[in-house]
Amino acid sequence: MDKVSTYKKIVGEIVQEVADMTPSDESSETQLIMDLERGHFVLFSVGWYNNKREYLPFVHLDVKPDGKIWIQHDGTDLVLAQWLLDKGVPKGDIVLAFHAPARRELIPDFALG
Repeated sequence: MDKVSTYKKIVGEIVQEVADMTPSDESSETQLIMDLERGHFVLFSVGWYNNKREYLPFVHLDVKPDGKIWIQHDGTDLVLAQWLLDKGVPKGDIVLAFHAPARRELIPDFALG
């Protein structure tokens, strides 16, 4: 299996695990959206909370064709970058895209993008 396919599998497993930790309830639904062909992985919370519409992504990762994993948004307290490292993904293949490019330059060993 090539690196991109391997990374899509790893990211899919991680996002599924996070989805399993955040089950839907009577007021909101956790939606897992995976586009395996294009490498997009998103977790949304959709529903109503205190009579206000809830529609927000809380996890968004992309696996790019160049083999980099872009963490677009980590709205959890789980530190998804560490989960990727624990699964064997090197820092040089992880882009902390939720930080501005200038800020990424200050974070050692992670990919710039």
